Amino acid sequence: MNPSSAFGRVFVDELVRGGVREAVLSPGSRSAPLALVLAGDDRVRLHVRYDERSAAYLALGLAKVSRRPVPVLCTSGTAVASLHPAMREASHARVPLVALTADRPPEMQATGANQTTDQVGIFGSAARWAFDIGVPERRAGAVAHWRSVAARVCAVAVDPANAGPVHVNLPLREPLVPDGDDDWIEPLDGRPAGAPWVVVEHPRASASVLADAPERGAVVVGEGCVAPAAAARLAADLAWPLLSEPTGDARVGAEAIGTFPLLLADDGFAAAHRPDMIVVVGAPGLSRSVLAWLRTALDHVVVEPVAGFADPTRTATRVLPAVPVAAAPRRTTAWLRSWHDADAAARAAVDAVLDETEELAEPRVARELMAAMPEGALLFAGSSRPGRDIEAYAIPRAGVRVVGNRGLAGIDGSVSSALGAALAHQREGGGHAYALIGDLALLHDVNGFAVPLGERRPDLTLVVVDNDGGGIFSMLEQEGQPGFERVFGTPHDLDLASVLAAYGVAASDVAKADDLRTALEPGRGLRAVIVRTDRVENAAVHTRLQTSVTAALAV
Repeated sequence: MNPSSAFGRVFVDELVRGGVREAVLSPGSRSAPLALVLAGDDRVRLHVRYDERSAAYLALGLAKVSRRPVPVLCTSGTAVASLHPAMREASHARVPLVALTADRPPEMQATGANQTTDQVGIFGSAARWAFDIGVPERRAGAVAHWRSVAARVCAVAVDPANAGPVHVNLPLREPLVPDGDDDWIEPLDGRPAGAPWVVVEHPRASASVLADAPERGAVVVGEGCVAPAAAARLAADLAWPLLSEPTGDARVGAEAIGTFPLLLADDGFAAAHRPDMIVVVGAPGLSRSVLAWLRTALDHVVVEPVAGFADPTRTATRVLPAVPVAAAPRRTTAWLRSWHDADAAARAAVDAVLDETEELAEPRVARELMAAMPEGALLFAGSSRPGRDIEAYAIPRAGVRVVGNRGLAGIDGSVSSALGAALAHQREGGGHAYALIGDLALLHDVNGFAVPLGERRPDLTLVVVDNDGGGIFSMLEQEGQPGFERVFGTPHDLDLASVLAAYGVAASDVAKADDLRTALEPGRGLRAVIVRTDRVENAAVHTRLQTSVTAALAV
């Protein structure tokens, strides 16, 4: 057996022992020793994508939902660089993405050899651990080396104290395919009974008791929440409002306040509800009004298992490794009732504006989508406006899971990440999956739909808000500046249904609420629902909604 083939067999086997159940690859010659093993191992569900950037985001979505390490394998050169955006997102969102990058051997480096560049450390600080495994050689002890590295990859990627992406560079010499000889210098087997080469036990952070918690407090949940159920339980025990971003996945229970971004954007409400303590779990950052309110807290407690804790307002007073528990549960208070009353008033004001017509404004799309999803569904919330509309206008509910790329909050890779998230969700027995993204996010990653014949597609309904450009900029300070349409609005004037049809994705256009609800009924396969809106009108609707909430709060 040639060394490259022996390495591929051993390394993949050890990854599986370490928890790998899904893998993604893009075709390439240099990566053949691992690609062939992955294709023949029925313990791994393999996904093949032409485009390395899309492949990496697909793996990101798979890993985000499964919380298992998911390798993405590619050949050398620019293929490796194409993984970088997903590796950065995985780093900030603490997702166990594993980049396996095939490389030329040392004798080909710095010679001008084709498709050869310096790949060692290419992802910089994004990788929790980066390692060049060395060229596989026929020598005693090689198997232990390969298995040890693979075991460490899996352990580092899912470390509960600091999960995140790992990079292993794989310089491989020819021959790159099996030679028909199974002889090797030592046994290729791993530990007995399928055990990992190294078993790593991660200590669990213990929850402290939150003594003397004041009445005027709140639990704020953002991206990367380590324990949404514990955060919701703390809010319930202390009779505090629970303010959770959609991807915090804690918008449940009687304490969940659905309209909190609108409430806190009202200066009067925010001033009257200055908190004595806030417990923040995860990294909040969707709404400026929430960040401004965080700055007013007398005691800002951050829950974070690592030293690099999230504190975008620079106001944290202490950091805890786990969600604390209440010293003693308390009954509902005047403080929580004031939040409930305001939330009810704001909800009535929002519904009054959105229900004036059956025509679909973007906030109503978010509200209708969240309400229509069946129990056990998954929702991928796109960055930019979709996630914010879900946060402010969708009614909180249990029974659904919300994920998104909020680590760096880019719109790139949205299609592939949604596909990966849906595939992992349904592999675990979950129900239908949905995604809400904008037109530019679709166009940015439309190549994510390009898959080889026979590749798996999930049961996914993709709701695309088409406002012919960058709608969020019409609501920011750039609006009205000279050249706005060209450099911010960026209209594309494309028929998205035709674009999707080219990739074999059936799409329907809807304009009214009833039609949207019908289109959202669960079905089989991959499909898209396109909702056309106007950027200027959408900005006006948002202004009206906030004005109506402010008026309702003043009554």
